Amino acid sequence: MITSIQTRELVINWHITEACNYGCKYCYSAWEKQKGARDVVKDMQASRELIREVYEFFRPGNTGNPLYRQMQWQSVRLNFAGGEPLLYARQMPELVRFAHETGFNTSLITNGSRLTGALLGELAPYMSWLGVSLDSVNAEVNQRIGRADRREAQLDVVGLTRNIQAARAANPTLKLKVNTVVNAANASEDFSDLIRELSPEKWKILRMLPVVNSNLEIDDRMFAEFVMRHRAFQKISRVEDNSEMLESYIMIDPLGRFYQNGQDTRENGYQYSPPILEVGALSAFGGMRFSADRYAARYSEVA
Repeated sequence: MITSIQTRELVINWHITEACNYGCKYCYSAWEKQKGARDVVKDMQASRELIREVYEFFRPGNTGNPLYRQMQWQSVRLNFAGGEPLLYARQMPELVRFAHETGFNTSLITNGSRLTGALLGELAPYMSWLGVSLDSVNAEVNQRIGRADRREAQLDVVGLTRNIQAARAANPTLKLKVNTVVNAANASEDFSDLIRELSPEKWKILRMLPVVNSNLEIDDRMFAEFVMRHRAFQKISRVEDNSEMLESYIMIDPLGRFYQNGQDTRENGYQYSPPILEVGALSAFGGMRFSADRYAARYSEVA
């Protein structure tokens, strides 16, 4: 008898756009284009259809999902990501609300630069997690990484902290996650004061993953030293080295295709499915590589 892996929540990451107002040199958000195809997010009706189709396929208890034979989950969360999803600030409140009403738990990962208090006030009532990417507390390092817009403006961390505090007051169940990509520019930094100030429920520490390029790649020693420097936060930290990130995410690209990384991604690019809205989620997901064991290890605690 085969025992299924039990996990509290299955997370689907929809990268709604490749566009971003920052230019991080190690960004993996570069997808294969299709001539004449438009990002799904640019069509609200198509976006709703994609959300419904993906939820029906991944809803808890759907025995028609091939993953059901490997793992079982109690809830499913749709995580809106990019690029920078808040470049579509006008659409995001409607998309998050619709996904929530469809049955998803919802979350958003952003660089924080467009996260105004007013926008967060619209989003927070329908979200369970807010994720913010923070890769440095040093202006020169952020500039080296590319975490600045065309006018060289960088994130206002003080304003971000104030907006997050207000959102948590409005929705006490909203949890905060900080994502930090450890790379050659920031590997020697100390994030302790920032993490104490933001007080996130989770801090994801990721090693720069060279799936698209090797810009600012680091070695094992540099990554281990960064993790050790922040061992005081080990109760909220989730450390992901390169091998743990391969084939362990369920991801949808801006054109509405499942896609996956792997050991061969740098040489051959991502693996893509046909568009979900053309063939259905079952057919699209059928040929995708995915490790239920690696996924379960990554989401074993809170997210």
